Amino acid sequence: MKTEPLDPPGPSRPSAPPTTGPARLLRRVRAAAPVGGAPRVAPRPVIDASWQRVRRIGIDPDRGTSSALLPAGELEHRRRTTALGDLLPSLSQGLVSAVRASQQMMVVTDEEGLVLWRDGDRAVMRSAASVCLEEGAAWSEDTAGTNGIGTALELRRPVQVHSAEHFVRTLHSWTCAAAPVHDPRNGRLLGVVDVSGADSTFHPATLALVESVARLAEAELRERHLRSVERLRSVAAPVLCRVGGRALAVDSHGWLAAVTGMPPVDRLPLPKTFRAGRMWLPSLGMCGVEPLPGGWLVRVEEAASGPQEGAVSRVVLDLSSRRRSSVTVSGAAGRWTHELSPRHAELLYVLSVHRQGRSAAELAADLFGDRTRTVTVRAEMSRLRRHLAQVLAHRPYRFVDEVEVEVVHPDHPTDLLTHSTAPAITAARVRAPG
Repeated sequence: MKTEPLDPPGPSRPSAPPTTGPARLLRRVRAAAPVGGAPRVAPRPVIDASWQRVRRIGIDPDRGTSSALLPAGELEHRRRTTALGDLLPSLSQGLVSAVRASQQMMVVTDEEGLVLWRDGDRAVMRSAASVCLEEGAAWSEDTAGTNGIGTALELRRPVQVHSAEHFVRTLHSWTCAAAPVHDPRNGRLLGVVDVSGADSTFHPATLALVESVARLAEAELRERHLRSVERLRSVAAPVLCRVGGRALAVDSHGWLAAVTGMPPVDRLPLPKTFRAGRMWLPSLGMCGVEPLPGGWLVRVEEAASGPQEGAVSRVVLDLSSRRRSSVTVSGAAGRWTHELSPRHAELLYVLSVHRQGRSAAELAADLFGDRTRTVTVRAEMSRLRRHLAQVLAHRPYRFVDEVEVEVVHPDHPTDLLTHSTAPAITAARVRAPG
C-alpha cells in the first residue's frame, strides 16, 4: 500500500514533527510499525530509522522506561568532570524561565544519555518521575527507545520527537526537543540539552529555541578556551625563547599557543595517551614532551624529525560504535590513536572503499551530493592530513599504497555512521545485506 509522509523532509526543518494532524493519527502509524503493517501515513524518515534501530536492539514497546539510577557519588562525579557543568548557568538562563512558563522542563544529559540535571515546572517534573526522566536515569536509544535525548545523541543533530513517535508507549503523552552540545576544542560530543513536557505543550519553535541555546553554550565554551590559550601563551613565550630548534607550546587539546623554529599550525593532533617523555607524532616525528601550566612543551628531535620510510604499515578505522569513531596508525615508529570527527570518519570510510583514490569533486558528491563543493572538501582533507600525513596522499586523495587498511564495522551494517546523511554512507547502508 502506498504511504504518504507526515512531513516531507526538507532542508529547513529536517527533524521537526508535523504540526498538523491529531495525535491519534501518529498512534495509528506507531501501532502498525512493529507488526510490519503499512499505515496510510508513513512516519518521518528520522523516526522510521530510529524505530528500526531500537527494534534491532530488542526494545519492547510495551515496557516502561525505568532504569537503574546512578548512585549519588557517581552522579556527582559526572557532574564535576563534564564541561557541561560550567555551561549550566547559561543553559538555565536561556531555557528555564521559558519552560516553566510553558509547563515543561529542561533536561541536561552527558554523552551517554545519563541525566545530570533537570529544572522547570514542578508538576511536570513530578510527572516525569513516573517515566524515570530524573537525575541519574539513562535515556539513550538503547535504554529508552526513540526519544528526543537518545535520538539526538545517535544522529548528533537536533531532533524533536512528539507523542506516538516515541517507540515506548508509556511516552506517547510526552513531547520533547533536544539538541547535542559539542566541545569546540576537540569536536567531542558533551551531551544533550532537552525540553520535555506533555504532548499538549508541543510547539514547533521549541526545537529552534533548544538548538539556539546549545549553540550559545558552545560559543561560551569557545570563548573560555581562547582565554586559556592566551594564558598559556604568556607562560610559554619566555620558555620558547630559550629553546633551540623546533618546538611548540600547545594546550591539552593540541591547540597552538606559541611556536619557534617552524611554521605555525592551528592545532597539533595529540593521541589519546599523551604524556611527558618521548613520543612519536605522525605530523612531526619523534618528540620530547614536557608539561607546562595549562599545556605542553613539544620539542621536535632533529635527529629523528619524522618516522622512517615504511614506518607506518597499518591503519585501523574503527566505526563499530554508533557514537564515536577512531583511527589507529601503527608500524615501526609506534602506535597512535586519534578520535575522529563525524566528517573525518565519513571521508576515511569513503577512501577505504575507493583505494584507487577520489578527486575533490568525487568526494564532494560522496559527502554532499554536490560535485561543486570542492572548497569544503579540500579544507577538511587538509585538516585530516595534518593528523595522518604519513598515511594519506593527494592528487587524488587516497590511502598510500604501502599501508594496509582495516575497517571495523558495526554489528549491524545499517548502523554504519548513523549520524551521517552523506550519499555515499546512506548508499552503503542500503547495499548492506539484510
